[in-house]
Amino acid sequence: MKSLRWSLSSILCLIVAGCISKTGREIEVAIPTDPSILTETYLSHWKQTHPIESVGLGFHEFDGALIVPDARALAKLRQSLHAYGAAIDQVQWAQLPEANRYEVQLLKQWIATELWSLETQRDPYRNPMFYATALDVSVYLKRDWKPWIERVQDLSAILQHAPEVLAAARQNLDPVLPRPYVETAIQVADGTASFLQNEVTREVDQLTDAVAKDGFHQACELAVRELKGYVEWLKHERLPVANAPFALGEGGFAARLKAEMIDLSPREVLELGLAELRHEQERFAAAAREIDPSKPPIEVFKVIQKEHPTPEGLIPDTRRDLETIRKFVVDQRLVSIPSEVRATVRETLPPFRSTSFASMDTPGPFETKATEAYYYVTPVEPEWPAAQKDEWLTAFNYYTTDVVSIHEAYPGHYVQFLALNASRAGSVAKVYNSYAFVEGWAHYTEQMVLDAGFPEAPTGTPLTSEQRVRAAKFRLAQSDEALLRLCRLCVAIQMHTGGMALEQGTQFFVDNCYYEAKPAASEANRGTFDPGYCFYTLGKLQLLKLRKDWQQQEGEQFTLQRFHDEALSHGAPPIRLLREKMLKDSAKWPRIL
Repeated sequence: MKSLRWSLSSILCLIVAGCISKTGREIEVAIPTDPSILTETYLSHWKQTHPIESVGLGFHEFDGALIVPDARALAKLRQSLHAYGAAIDQVQWAQLPEANRYEVQLLKQWIATELWSLETQRDPYRNPMFYATALDVSVYLKRDWKPWIERVQDLSAILQHAPEVLAAARQNLDPVLPRPYVETAIQVADGTASFLQNEVTREVDQLTDAVAKDGFHQACELAVRELKGYVEWLKHERLPVANAPFALGEGGFAARLKAEMIDLSPREVLELGLAELRHEQERFAAAAREIDPSKPPIEVFKVIQKEHPTPEGLIPDTRRDLETIRKFVVDQRLVSIPSEVRATVRETLPPFRSTSFASMDTPGPFETKATEAYYYVTPVEPEWPAAQKDEWLTAFNYYTTDVVSIHEAYPGHYVQFLALNASRAGSVAKVYNSYAFVEGWAHYTEQMVLDAGFPEAPTGTPLTSEQRVRAAKFRLAQSDEALLRLCRLCVAIQMHTGGMALEQGTQFFVDNCYYEAKPAASEANRGTFDPGYCFYTLGKLQLLKLRKDWQQQEGEQFTLQRFHDEALSHGAPPIRLLREKMLKDSAKWPRIL
């Protein structure tokens, strides 16, 4: 592992976290009361324990570094998180300046989320994907912050620790695991091995430096061999007995909601989700009647799903339409876009195709050199039979693809992260992202952009009958995306708190957002290890409520652009915190969530 320099802040981090004496008792230490020290020392600690993620954020002093997640490292991480949590509990909130209070509040929620993942979800102990993704070195290929030969050397430094990482997996993982976790981990680990062996190796082989190439080949061959061995171990040792329950239970799910500052119970959230699901199905049916009143709504949707690109046309067609969407957002002044740098459309990298339909990868807020941003779209696989390819592409029909592009790029994830990078938000606000804000914002923009008149004309402009039908197709696609996120909410809660089986979850997606069997199964499977995908809908609903309240507060000064620019200027906090920042008297406005 590349050695890391010790700085004053990292030493303070160890002081805050405490240490263990030779007698086994924790040594009493003074907790810094200055919140700027508290937040900055935690951030320093987090960077050292998450070096690959730190590199992605732009902290290149961690290039080539890797933390092996063995039992000792995980125990130290858990101890430090509890120590920081205890330090925050001692903060005198009323005496803090507003700016510091906000950063410390964010830090409190960040630690709560980290602890939930470690102790309640128990990712290092129940989820074998945790270790396969620990060797994800794709950040070193995506961006050009320093010469390729130096990044190759960093890759080699990381990959040579593959035996230790995967030995930690065998040491840490529970003897009996949830079956969906094991099956997905096998796909991810196999995909990572293939990615290293093929795409990464092809890129490295373009080097002329024989020493760097040889060093990489040795490290890569070692990592591929270890990953393939891990796959075989999972198949033969863990998969045959993989019948552990994946459900978190009522308390575990409630704790995840609380980490997002949502104080409703899972049952209350489910009731809200089921009611909204029924309303959205009515909106879906209304859009379908506008297209063809003679057919059932689902049949109308299946017809427009057939209007999709060819396998060869998926990427170029998506790329072509992206600029049109951006222009609409700019022309209608929906939100400020603080950069002229465009997002580049590319195929999803192989290791992530089993778990990603489309995704946005942006430069980190502290990156100063490599500012490329990639909008990844998952293509069909060449070996799929024709019928399976066609089934996959139904989800990429032209209308849904544009809605997804709104979500991922303009003005969804890409614009949100551009605004974050350009903002004056503090360092914690720039690193910690609330799931509900990030995905809620992107999901919110899908509806907001169509409400503004996309694709035909600004709201209120008379449309021809042909334009009305085309607009209805977009609305139908957007509604189905909303139904998908509502199904995620309902399935997540029911699978984790209500005894719903994976097969029943799959059928719920088929019945309620009209997905085909393969993508429906993929969605239900994701819910077993990512119950937080309920936050797409919850975040969207919270933002709609905040917009309504802020409009009432601002009166004639309200515009969509002002609201969106203000909402994006504070990082990506839990939306309850954002309400406290944006509403002059937040207690005056009753919250939905």
